[in-house]
Amino acid sequence: MTTATTRVLLLHGIWMVGLTMRRFAHGLAQAGFEPEIIAYPSIAGGPDAAVERLLAALDEGPAHIVGHSLGGLSALQAARRTPRPPIGRIVCLGSPLCGSEAAHVLGRVPMSHLYFGRSADILHEGCCDWPADLEVGMVAGSVPHGLGALLARFDDIHDGTVSVAETRTPALADHIVVRASHSGLLVSAAAIRQAVRFLHEGRFDHATGDGAALAVG
Repeated sequence: MTTATTRVLLLHGIWMVGLTMRRFAHGLAQAGFEPEIIAYPSIAGGPDAAVERLLAALDEGPAHIVGHSLGGLSALQAARRTPRPPIGRIVCLGSPLCGSEAAHVLGRVPMSHLYFGRSADILHEGCCDWPADLEVGMVAGSVPHGLGALLARFDDIHDGTVSVAETRTPALADHIVVRASHSGLLVSAAAIRQAVRFLHEGRFDHATGDGAALAVG
């Protein structure tokens, strides 16, 4: 595993475009990283398109990956390919590793395939399996503002789209919750700080006030 690289590939989530990752990319650049935004058709292409473009970028050299929601799931799928691509560390932002209840609910709505396209399966199933030596960190949100809050009934802290429980799995190297909604993770200074810390060290900074008000375990 290559963790010394300063190159970072950024993947947006469903219904979004590469432009939505610019604020995060700027924050990474200020911290000394070399960010590259990977855009892909999240509906027409889904995770397969994201993985294909990620692997093409990784052919040019090793990199860390930061993925928002579906982008994080796609990054984990790429990491499972053989031969192993040269991925350093992965930071997921609000990715439903255990599957999305909001996606399940919306999936029961007529014509829902138009909303999810080729991303439906991975959003329903999640992705909890990746190489054991790959360090993956999760930044989850706790501000309950988003479409998912209108669709799904969450029994846990959530970011308006994905619950904190849906972002947890024992395979994670570290997990932290910050005060941001699902889309707010893209512009959250706390999320950027924590991503920088994880890319450098493989651990988040739990001593800061970013997630101190929550029991994040």
